[in-house]
Amino acid sequence: MARYIMEEMPDLQKTGKRITYPRFARIDNASLKELAQRVSDVSGFNVGDIEGVLLQTAIEMAHLMAEGRSVKIDGIGTFTPSLTLGRDKEREDPEEGGKHRNAQSIFIGGVNFRVDRTMISNISERCRLERAPWKRQRSSKKFTPEQRLALAIKYLDENPFLTVWEYRKLTGLLQTAATNELRKWGHQPDSGIGIAGRGAHRVYIKKEIAEQDQNSMRNDLKNYEK
Repeated sequence: MARYIMEEMPDLQKTGKRITYPRFARIDNASLKELAQRVSDVSGFNVGDIEGVLLQTAIEMAHLMAEGRSVKIDGIGTFTPSLTLGRDKEREDPEEGGKHRNAQSIFIGGVNFRVDRTMISNISERCRLERAPWKRQRSSKKFTPEQRLALAIKYLDENPFLTVWEYRKLTGLLQTAATNELRKWGHQPDSGIGIAGRGAHRVYIKKEIAEQDQNSMRNDLKNYEK
């Protein structure tokens, strides 16, 4: 039996409306060994053989996608590689005589996945839901956005980088709200916070801004602490 909770969406547009949506509660990862054991239980194939086939499948998928091809697995979905420019590389100028990017400045940025409708159907048929007994969590309103930014800047004064997890502990925000707010700070030129790394390895670092702006942020935090 799977459990769900109703999560409150962050009010990024400042409308004052509270919107909730359902999501699975406490999702964990099934390991390769567990998956192989389940396949073995219903097929009779050896667990070790199944693990080996799955691992080799992943390697062969990588080879195919390295050739610029998508990989479709019936009943699961389609995997498509995507490209990105290297860090600190300027975008190509489409105008005649403009700067062009060569292959050395382009890298694999990720893999997009489009699920097969059969997989969605199979999940829906087997899924039995009950509401989780615990109450939904809400992001803390202890700090204003400006004070949260000041907390992040203060943290980066003393540490080389800031993760979403650490930002959650600093501010009391939930995962989605903390991720969205840090991403906003990271793309705001005068926030004092920059982005390093990609995907699961993304962290936030200190970015130099005008000294008076940094002092203003620290004063915001001091005023709150008083």
